[in-house]
Amino acid sequence: MSFAKKTFAAAVMLAAASVALAEEAVLRVSAIPDEAPTELQRKFAPLGSYLEKELGMKVQFVPVTDYAAVVTALTSDKIDMAWLGGFTYVQAKERGKVVPLVQREEDTKFTSKYIGSVAAGINSLKDLKGKSFAFGSASSTSGHLMPRYFLQKQNIKPETYFKNVAYSGAHDATVAWVASGKVEGGALNASVWDKLVEAGKVDATKVKVIGTTPTFYDYNWTVRGSLDAKLQKKITAAFLKLDPKNPEHQQILELQRATRFVGTKPENYKGIEAAAREAGLLK
Repeated sequence: MSFAKKTFAAAVMLAAASVALAEEAVLRVSAIPDEAPTELQRKFAPLGSYLEKELGMKVQFVPVTDYAAVVTALTSDKIDMAWLGGFTYVQAKERGKVVPLVQREEDTKFTSKYIGSVAAGINSLKDLKGKSFAFGSASSTSGHLMPRYFLQKQNIKPETYFKNVAYSGAHDATVAWVASGKVEGGALNASVWDKLVEAGKVDATKVKVIGTTPTFYDYNWTVRGSLDAKLQKKITAAFLKLDPKNPEHQQILELQRATRFVGTKPENYKGIEAAAREAGLLK
Protein backbone atom coordinates (compact mmCIF):
# COMPACT_ATOMS: atom_id res chain seq x y z
CA MET A 1 0.00 0.00 0.00
CA SER A 2 1.37 3.44 -0.95
CA PHE A 3 2.08 6.11 1.65
CA ALA A 4 -0.84 8.19 0.37
CA LYS A 5 -3.26 5.26 0.66
CA LYS A 6 -1.97 4.42 4.14
CA THR A 7 -2.43 8.04 5.18
CA PHE A 8 -5.97 8.10 3.77
CA ALA A 9 -6.85 4.81 5.51
CA ALA A 10 -5.50 6.13 8.79
CA ALA A 11 -7.51 9.32 8.40
CA VAL A 12 -10.69 7.32 7.78
CA MET A 13 -10.05 5.17 10.86
CA LEU A 14 -9.34 8.26 12.96
CA ALA A 15 -12.55 9.91 11.75
CA ALA A 16 -14.54 6.77 12.57
CA ALA A 17 -12.98 6.63 16.02
CA SER A 18 -13.80 10.29 16.57
CA VAL A 19 -17.43 9.67 15.63
CA ALA A 20 -17.58 6.72 18.03
CA LEU A 21 -16.10 8.81 20.82
CA ALA A 22 -18.54 11.60 20.08
CA GLU A 23 -21.43 9.17 20.31
CA GLU A 24 -20.13 7.78 23.61
CA ALA A 25 -19.75 11.34 24.93
CA VAL A 26 -23.55 11.73 25.02
CA LEU A 27 -25.56 10.10 27.80
CA ARG A 28 -29.03 9.42 26.40
CA VAL A 29 -31.61 9.52 29.17
CA SER A 30 -35.34 8.86 29.20
CA ALA A 31 -38.17 8.31 31.66
CA ILE A 32 -41.47 6.51 31.81
CA PRO A 33 -44.19 9.04 30.83
CA ASP A 34 -46.10 8.84 34.10
CA GLU A 35 -46.85 12.57 33.97
CA ALA A 36 -47.38 15.15 31.22
CA PRO A 37 -44.38 15.50 28.83
CA THR A 38 -43.83 19.15 29.76
CA GLU A 39 -43.66 18.24 33.45
CA LEU A 40 -41.12 15.49 32.81
CA GLN A 41 -38.92 17.93 30.88
CA ARG A 42 -39.24 20.56 33.63
CA LYS A 43 -38.25 18.08 36.33
CA PHE A 44 -35.29 16.72 34.39
CA ALA A 45 -33.67 19.97 33.16
CA PRO A 46 -31.70 20.88 36.35
CA LEU A 47 -30.75 17.24 36.94
CA GLY A 48 -29.51 16.94 33.36
CA SER A 49 -27.33 20.04 33.75
CA TYR A 50 -25.94 18.71 37.02
CA LEU A 51 -25.08 15.34 35.49
CA GLU A 52 -23.33 17.04 32.57
CA LYS A 53 -21.02 18.82 35.01
CA GLU A 54 -20.41 15.76 37.17
CA LEU A 55 -19.84 13.34 34.28
CA GLY A 56 -18.06 15.72 31.92
CA MET A 57 -20.29 14.76 29.02
CA LYS A 58 -23.45 15.89 27.28
CA VAL A 59 -26.71 14.55 28.70
CA GLN A 60 -29.64 14.34 26.30
CA PHE A 61 -33.22 13.73 27.38
CA VAL A 62 -35.10 11.46 24.97
CA PRO A 63 -38.90 11.67 25.42
CA VAL A 64 -41.03 8.61 24.65
CA THR A 65 -44.72 8.06 24.01
CA ASP A 66 -45.43 5.22 26.43
CA TYR A 67 -43.96 2.91 29.08
CA ALA A 68 -43.22 0.09 26.63
CA ALA A 69 -41.13 2.43 24.49
CA VAL A 70 -38.76 3.11 27.41
CA VAL A 71 -38.23 -0.60 28.03
CA THR A 72 -37.62 -1.25 24.33
CA ALA A 73 -35.19 1.66 24.00
CA LEU A 74 -33.18 0.65 27.07
CA THR A 75 -32.93 -3.04 26.19
CA SER A 76 -31.99 -2.31 22.57
CA ASP A 77 -29.27 0.21 23.53
CA LYS A 78 -31.16 3.14 22.01
CA ILE A 79 -30.81 4.97 25.34
CA ASP A 80 -28.29 4.61 28.15
CA MET A 81 -30.28 5.34 31.29
CA ALA A 82 -33.93 5.55 32.25
CA TRP A 83 -36.16 6.53 35.15
CA LEU A 84 -38.25 3.39 35.62
CA GLY A 85 -41.00 2.26 37.91
CA GLY A 86 -40.45 -1.00 39.77
CA PHE A 87 -42.61 -2.91 37.29
CA THR A 88 -40.99 -1.41 34.18
CA TYR A 89 -37.60 -2.29 35.69
CA VAL A 90 -38.76 -5.91 36.06
CA GLN A 91 -40.05 -5.88 32.47
CA ALA A 92 -36.70 -4.53 31.24
CA LYS A 93 -34.81 -7.16 33.26
CA GLU A 94 -36.92 -9.85 31.62
CA ARG A 95 -35.98 -8.60 28.15
CA GLY A 96 -32.28 -7.86 28.54
CA LYS A 97 -29.39 -6.97 30.78
CA VAL A 98 -30.04 -3.81 32.78
CA VAL A 99 -28.54 -2.49 36.01
CA PRO A 100 -30.51 -0.53 38.64
CA LEU A 101 -28.19 2.07 40.18
CA VAL A 102 -30.04 4.38 42.56
CA GLN A 103 -33.47 5.26 43.86
CA ARG A 104 -34.91 7.98 46.03
CA GLU A 105 -35.00 7.12 49.69
CA GLU A 106 -38.79 7.52 49.39
CA ASP A 107 -38.88 4.67 46.87
CA THR A 108 -37.85 2.14 49.51
CA LYS A 109 -41.25 2.61 51.14
CA PHE A 110 -43.55 3.80 48.37
CA THR A 111 -47.36 3.75 48.40
CA SER A 112 -50.29 4.32 46.07
CA LYS A 113 -53.52 6.17 46.79
CA TYR A 114 -57.06 5.08 45.98
CA ILE A 115 -59.24 8.07 45.21
CA GLY A 116 -62.98 8.56 44.82
CA SER A 117 -65.53 10.99 43.44
CA VAL A 118 -67.06 13.26 46.06
CA ALA A 119 -70.15 13.87 43.90
CA ALA A 120 -70.75 10.12 43.63
CA GLY A 121 -70.51 9.75 47.41
CA ILE A 122 -67.42 7.52 47.31
CA ASN A 123 -65.83 7.22 50.75
CA SER A 124 -64.32 3.73 50.60
CA LEU A 125 -63.49 0.88 48.26
CA LYS A 126 -66.80 -0.71 49.26
CA ASP A 127 -68.60 2.29 47.80
CA LEU A 128 -66.90 1.63 44.46
CA LYS A 129 -68.48 -1.79 43.96
CA GLY A 130 -70.32 -1.69 40.65
CA LYS A 131 -68.82 1.70 39.80
CA SER A 132 -66.27 2.76 37.17
CA PHE A 133 -62.57 2.73 38.07
CA ALA A 134 -59.34 3.92 36.44
CA PHE A 135 -55.74 2.81 36.76
CA GLY A 136 -52.93 4.85 35.15
CA SER A 137 -50.78 3.08 32.56
CA ALA A 138 -51.10 -0.70 32.35
CA SER A 139 -47.31 -0.86 32.89
CA SER A 140 -47.29 1.45 35.91
CA THR A 141 -46.12 0.05 39.25
CA SER A 142 -47.88 2.55 41.50
CA GLY A 143 -50.69 3.38 39.09
CA HIS A 144 -51.70 -0.19 38.28
CA LEU A 145 -49.69 -3.24 39.37
CA MET A 146 -49.45 -2.65 43.12
CA PRO A 147 -52.93 -1.10 43.59
CA ARG A 148 -54.34 -4.09 41.66
CA TYR A 149 -52.23 -6.53 43.70
CA PHE A 150 -53.43 -5.10 47.02
CA LEU A 151 -57.04 -5.02 45.82
CA GLN A 152 -56.77 -8.72 45.00
CA LYS A 153 -55.36 -9.34 48.48
CA GLN A 154 -58.71 -7.99 49.72
CA ASN A 155 -60.55 -10.40 47.38
CA ILE A 156 -61.41 -7.56 45.02
CA LYS A 157 -60.94 -8.57 41.39
CA PRO A 158 -61.16 -5.28 39.47
CA GLU A 159 -62.76 -6.68 36.31
CA THR A 160 -65.69 -8.16 38.24
CA TYR A 161 -65.89 -5.84 41.27
CA PHE A 162 -66.05 -2.60 39.29
CA LYS A 163 -68.59 -1.79 36.58
CA ASN A 164 -65.71 -1.20 34.18
CA VAL A 165 -61.94 -0.69 34.37
CA ALA A 166 -60.15 1.91 32.25
CA TYR A 167 -56.55 3.11 31.91
CA SER A 168 -55.92 6.87 31.92
CA GLY A 169 -52.27 6.54 30.90
CA ALA A 170 -50.80 8.75 33.65
CA HIS A 171 -51.23 9.58 37.34
CA ASP A 172 -52.36 13.18 36.86
CA ALA A 173 -54.80 12.03 34.18
CA THR A 174 -56.41 9.62 36.66
CA VAL A 175 -57.11 12.50 39.04
CA ALA A 176 -58.57 14.53 36.18
CA TRP A 177 -60.83 11.64 35.18
CA VAL A 178 -62.24 11.26 38.68
CA ALA A 179 -62.64 15.02 39.09
CA SER A 180 -64.54 15.30 35.79
CA GLY A 181 -66.82 12.35 36.55
CA LYS A 182 -65.46 10.22 33.72
CA VAL A 183 -64.86 7.52 36.35
CA GLU A 184 -65.91 7.28 39.99
CA GLY A 185 -62.66 5.96 41.43
CA GLY A 186 -59.02 5.42 40.63
CA ALA A 187 -55.51 4.66 41.82
CA LEU A 188 -52.29 6.61 41.50
CA ASN A 189 -48.79 7.25 42.77
CA ALA A 190 -48.92 8.79 46.28
CA SER A 191 -46.08 11.20 45.50
CA VAL A 192 -47.85 12.63 42.45
CA TRP A 193 -51.06 12.98 44.48
CA ASP A 194 -49.19 14.94 47.18
CA LYS A 195 -47.53 17.14 44.54
CA LEU A 196 -50.86 17.93 42.86
CA VAL A 197 -52.44 18.78 46.21
CA GLU A 198 -49.51 21.04 47.17
CA ALA A 199 -49.74 22.80 43.79
CA GLY A 200 -53.47 23.43 44.27
CA LYS A 201 -54.34 21.21 41.31
CA VAL A 202 -56.77 18.96 43.20
CA ASP A 203 -60.29 20.20 43.86
CA ALA A 204 -61.16 18.71 47.25
CA THR A 205 -64.85 19.25 46.50
CA LYS A 206 -64.55 16.77 43.62
CA VAL A 207 -61.87 14.21 44.56
CA LYS A 208 -60.78 12.63 47.84
CA VAL A 209 -58.42 9.90 49.08
CA ILE A 210 -60.29 6.79 50.18
CA GLY A 211 -57.36 4.46 50.88
CA THR A 212 -53.60 3.88 50.84
CA THR A 213 -51.72 0.70 49.92
CA PRO A 214 -49.05 -0.98 52.06
CA THR A 215 -45.48 0.04 51.19
CA PHE A 216 -43.38 -1.37 48.34
CA TYR A 217 -40.17 -0.58 46.40
CA ASP A 218 -40.76 1.54 43.33
CA TYR A 219 -38.88 3.95 41.05
CA ASN A 220 -35.19 3.77 40.20
CA TRP A 221 -32.58 5.00 37.74
CA THR A 222 -31.47 2.04 35.63
CA VAL A 223 -28.78 1.81 32.94
CA ARG A 224 -28.28 -0.58 30.04
CA GLY A 225 -26.04 -3.48 31.04
CA SER A 226 -23.48 -2.72 28.33
CA LEU A 227 -22.82 0.82 29.60
CA ASP A 228 -19.18 1.33 30.60
CA ALA A 229 -18.69 0.16 34.21
CA LYS A 230 -16.64 3.23 35.14
CA LEU A 231 -19.39 5.49 33.84
CA GLN A 232 -21.97 3.54 35.84
CA LYS A 233 -19.95 4.23 39.00
CA LYS A 234 -19.65 7.94 38.13
CA ILE A 235 -23.40 8.20 37.60
CA THR A 236 -24.09 6.49 40.91
CA ALA A 237 -21.61 8.75 42.72
CA ALA A 238 -23.22 11.85 41.18
CA PHE A 239 -26.66 10.89 42.49
CA LEU A 240 -25.37 9.94 45.93
CA LYS A 241 -23.51 13.27 46.13
CA LEU A 242 -26.73 15.31 45.91
CA ASP A 243 -27.01 17.16 49.23
CA PRO A 244 -30.16 19.03 50.32
CA LYS A 245 -27.94 21.52 52.20
CA ASN A 246 -26.54 22.66 48.85
CA PRO A 247 -29.03 25.16 47.26
CA GLU A 248 -28.39 23.88 43.72
CA HIS A 249 -28.80 20.28 44.83
CA GLN A 250 -31.88 21.14 46.86
CA GLN A 251 -33.67 22.40 43.73
CA ILE A 252 -32.88 19.14 41.93
CA LEU A 253 -34.02 17.01 44.85
CA GLU A 254 -37.24 18.99 45.26
CA LEU A 255 -38.12 18.56 41.58
CA GLN A 256 -37.42 14.84 41.91
CA ARG A 257 -39.46 14.80 45.15
CA ALA A 258 -36.52 13.22 46.93
CA THR A 259 -34.89 13.84 50.29
CA ARG A 260 -31.83 12.04 48.93
CA PHE A 261 -30.82 9.20 46.61
CA VAL A 262 -29.61 5.81 47.85
CA GLY A 263 -28.12 2.81 46.10
CA THR A 264 -30.40 -0.01 45.00
CA LYS A 265 -30.09 -3.59 43.75
CA PRO A 266 -32.10 -6.15 41.75
CA GLU A 267 -33.11 -8.05 44.90
CA ASN A 268 -35.22 -5.08 46.02
CA TYR A 269 -37.65 -5.77 43.17
CA LYS A 270 -38.35 -9.44 43.77
CA GLY A 271 -41.59 -8.47 45.53
CA ILE A 272 -42.70 -6.45 42.50
CA GLU A 273 -41.87 -9.35 40.21
CA ALA A 274 -43.83 -11.79 42.38
CA ALA A 275 -46.81 -9.42 42.45
CA ALA A 276 -46.70 -9.08 38.66
CA ARG A 277 -46.66 -12.84 38.18
CA GLU A 278 -49.50 -13.33 40.65
CA ALA A 279 -51.54 -10.64 38.87
CA GLY A 280 -50.89 -12.38 35.55
CA LEU A 281 -48.96 -9.39 34.16
CA LEU A 282 -45.75 -11.39 33.63
CA LYS A 283 -45.52 -14.80 32.02
